Amino acid sequence: MNKTTHFGFKTVDEEEKAGKVAEVFDSVASRYDLMNDLMSAGLHRVWKSMTISLSGVKKGSRVLDIAGGTGDLSLKFAEKVGKEGRVLLTDINNSMLSRGRDRMLDHGYKIEAVQCDAEKLPFGSGYFDCITVAFGLRNMTHKEAALKEMLRVLRPGGKLMVLEFSKVWKPLQRAYDLYSFKMLPFMGKLVANDSESYRYLAESIRMHPTQEELKSMMIGAGFERVDYYNLSAGVVALHVGYKF
Repeated sequence: MNKTTHFGFKTVDEEEKAGKVAEVFDSVASRYDLMNDLMSAGLHRVWKSMTISLSGVKKGSRVLDIAGGTGDLSLKFAEKVGKEGRVLLTDINNSMLSRGRDRMLDHGYKIEAVQCDAEKLPFGSGYFDCITVAFGLRNMTHKEAALKEMLRVLRPGGKLMVLEFSKVWKPLQRAYDLYSFKMLPFMGKLVANDSESYRYLAESIRMHPTQEELKSMMIGAGFERVDYYNLSAGVVALHVGYKF
């Protein structure tokens, strides 16, 4: 009997989820950055800047940007690590990865772009100083397997940073639900001619683990000193964990 998982609020066979997620990002790739600015009123830039500032990345660091999409974080990390360091941009979706790679080249950075599955990273163990995954973990079928892979490729003392939509502050829940299930699909239709992909976005956020649940998952995968920061009243949370 096939195992099932969630795709938004729907239940699908596990082997179908990756393909369905790929369809979403193939559809929205060309308007992804514009929609991020519109959906968050530009706040996603603040959330990502905080991730960069707390990363501890410096000249010569080795950074893995998982599900890095159009390269927001990779670009900033490339500026920080300099020619002495190394930044790898990865994504399972070729449409998103191509846009990220082109963006890096447009800014003068010839960083490596690798299409791969976060649950089966094609990198050696104990290599990276810092790993980030921004707004990508919730789309992964086997989150625990992906977290264990991230732990494997981190060096001792290395840091994982997970930036993801999370459980919003309860007094804001009703307004947030109205925005998520009414405004997001409307904007998706208007700007990207795709309301269904943004309806999936809203649903996938509700199915993602809460702040405490994700913290427990990271500890269960082997990370230590795990903590999180609630950003924008919990609309987003930044989880940080270390490998020792």
